[in-house]
Amino acid sequence: MGEAKSKNCVLFVATMASFLPAFMNSSINIALPAIGEEFSMDAVLLGWVATAYLLALAIFMVPLGRAADIYGRKKFFVWGMVVFTVFSFLSAFPYTSMMLITFRFFHGIGSAMIFGTGVALLTSVFPPGERGQALGINVTAVYVGLSLGPFLGGVLTQYLGWRSIFLASVPLGVGVIALIIWKLKGEWVEAAGEKFDWVGSIIYAFVLFSVMYGFTILPSPAGMWFVFLGILGLVVFLRWEMKSDSPILDVGLFRENRAFAMSNLAALISYGATFAVVFILSLYLQYIKDLDPRSAGLVLVAQPVVQAIFSPGAGKLSDRIEPRIVASAGMAITVVGLSLLVSLNEDTKLIYIISVLVLLGLGFALFSSPNTNAIMSSVDKRYYGVASGMVGTMRSLGMMMSMAIAMTALALIVGRVQITPEYHLQFLRSARAIFSIFVVLCAAGVLASLARGKVR
Repeated sequence: MGEAKSKNCVLFVATMASFLPAFMNSSINIALPAIGEEFSMDAVLLGWVATAYLLALAIFMVPLGRAADIYGRKKFFVWGMVVFTVFSFLSAFPYTSMMLITFRFFHGIGSAMIFGTGVALLTSVFPPGERGQALGINVTAVYVGLSLGPFLGGVLTQYLGWRSIFLASVPLGVGVIALIIWKLKGEWVEAAGEKFDWVGSIIYAFVLFSVMYGFTILPSPAGMWFVFLGILGLVVFLRWEMKSDSPILDVGLFRENRAFAMSNLAALISYGATFAVVFILSLYLQYIKDLDPRSAGLVLVAQPVVQAIFSPGAGKLSDRIEPRIVASAGMAITVVGLSLLVSLNEDTKLIYIISVLVLLGLGFALFSSPNTNAIMSSVDKRYYGVASGMVGTMRSLGMMMSMAIAMTALALIVGRVQITPEYHLQFLRSARAIFSIFVVLCAAGVLASLARGKVR
């Protein structure tokens, strides 16, 4: 196969592999009420259908990315697709709610293998001058999946049942696996012969489980203790990794590589300040504006559609202009968008909300793919898997942090009650408080983005 065809094949399979998990998870969010009704699940247990996936994704992303660097990226990518496809099929036929949650955890492991290697494969085959555009296309696939998920997931759930969402991913997964085996020759092993750090991986898993599980049950005392234990575990993990001959996460990348460290911090802050925006606006549109789920989804789709349109161009722009400039400008636009939501009230017009979502979508697009380009371009080839895993880990941790901020504010201001009309004012107060916190966070993210220095 020619070099150009090989690159295009890698781009296609990596793009499809990025689309599938994004599509499935945004679809499942629409189907959660139907799943809860069938298995008589309370709100907390139902939340674990989504949380189990995020937890596995964050825990396994970096260790499996490192293992892929040592044993072969294509091999791990294929097995990730196999695990994802098999558990997509099994998730359509669970007997109990715990079985479904377990299947979703394994879904997360498969996705960790995909995300921990997909971006690394793209970075391996595309040279710096073409890399930003390829990563932009890859990011676009995620946004297209997020855009199509709520609409198609609602249609599938309504007419074929929630199980059809899982089954719809199976033929696509099988097709991607067949294409990789048939067309994609060769292997990418940049750290062959190095040892895998099992102890570091176990400590790392403990740290992320403690922090992420603690976030899901904040502001309870148990949640605070889990987060505290996670922070203690992080100290132990860092000390162990500094002594390890072959660490899963080279701490030196953060200590000695300012571009890598600050780009990852900017990514964490970006997702932490933005992921829960759609969650809060979804509640606002349905409770305060009294829109049905389908109409609310049509309003919210404005953001990912704009992201999908502008991400390839933003990635290509970061090949020509220093990624720090493009990504920082994107995050600054996001700060403006979040600031406009601080004044949200019951009389806010829908056209105003749609306009803000368009602005946020543009900001996200200008930040995301250039920031990923900066991260991947700042490390040596043998660390592509780890860097790719860190991109996904920052995304997962940011998502959990964002939801933790939102849920803590709701619990403190509204309380653990249903959002009925008598609690609408308290809900609006909590929404304004959440957006205010996000503005401050995102402004700090602009500083982190600017502080990364030059990548090229």
